[in-house]
Amino acid sequence: MGNRTILFDTHNSIGARIVPFGGWDMPLHYGSQLEEHHAVRRDAGMFDVCHMTVVDLNGERVREFLRHLLANDVARLQQPGKALYSCMLNEQGGVIDDLIVYFMSETWFRMVVNAGTTEKDLAWLNRQAPAFQVTVQPRKDLAMIAVQGPQAREKTLPLLPEALRGPVGELKPFFAASAADWFVGRTGYTGEDGFEVVLPETEAVAFWQALATAGVQPCGLGARDTLRLEAGMNLYGSDMDETISPLEAGLNWTIAWEPAERDFMGRRAIEIHRDDPANRQFVGLVLTGRGVLRDHQKVFFQDQEAGEITSGGFAPTLEKSIALARVSPAVSEQCEVEIRGKRIAAKVVQPPFVRHGKVRVEL
Repeated sequence: MGNRTILFDTHNSIGARIVPFGGWDMPLHYGSQLEEHHAVRRDAGMFDVCHMTVVDLNGERVREFLRHLLANDVARLQQPGKALYSCMLNEQGGVIDDLIVYFMSETWFRMVVNAGTTEKDLAWLNRQAPAFQVTVQPRKDLAMIAVQGPQAREKTLPLLPEALRGPVGELKPFFAASAADWFVGRTGYTGEDGFEVVLPETEAVAFWQALATAGVQPCGLGARDTLRLEAGMNLYGSDMDETISPLEAGLNWTIAWEPAERDFMGRRAIEIHRDDPANRQFVGLVLTGRGVLRDHQKVFFQDQEAGEITSGGFAPTLEKSIALARVSPAVSEQCEVEIRGKRIAAKVVQPPFVRHGKVRVEL
């Protein structure tokens, strides 16, 4: 038996299929993964993301600490509530985790890390923090619910504490607002608009039920994965890990190389490969033949093995099989994927496949 979120009994009461994920027992779907996917693209869906960990970082030198710790640069965060997506690298330039960090004040930044990496993330943070006199506080008292889709904001706003409705209604994308122990970020992992709501664990069940009453569709891990895949968003452990540089995971845009004197963790290891033409490229694939793209299938280009799929599956919005793949720099336009011993044609595209309900690639 894995860890269980505060919403576990609620999931069971509405017929969720429970599966293990990152050490947690989580809902895969509530009956139809396809319907849940479409609900988020067309209306509004909600996800239990209480298994992710909120970490508060406090101290006079917390900004300096994060400028050293992260590949992206928190110096860019000047307005309270502003968020930044970044990789946290090891000394070799591999990705320990990808995360979002929020600037709340000069002595308080908030970080949200992945469920499966929480233990090693906290160990890494606690190892690095003492040199900067920063305290690391995992907020086990908080829950987190993501509400996503074109109608997500409209359906969520009336259910928030009154003190938050005005500020949250004015939020721009990648900003957050807080009041007491409620914290709402206009962020997500689906390619749609919406919120990630952090709230006291004791209030999570009531909030989930209120969202359901407002017509927000409960959604499981299955829909979360197809939505993020269509949106071209990386999954830690599949598309990157501690052996993969962000340069080969399609995350070049998350590295702040300037100012040159900022010696962030892992910089020296990856900077020598910054413009290396031998770097593998991270691409999208759309299968043009019959079959389903899956993780670890081999990719061929001009009859030579050229890489492998890192994330693959059926895309309900496109009604086609799609994938993210790490391949040779020579791969372009068309390739083949080995499926059950046969090579099937695929088109090479630039992710995302879908954003804000619209197909973004030529099929």
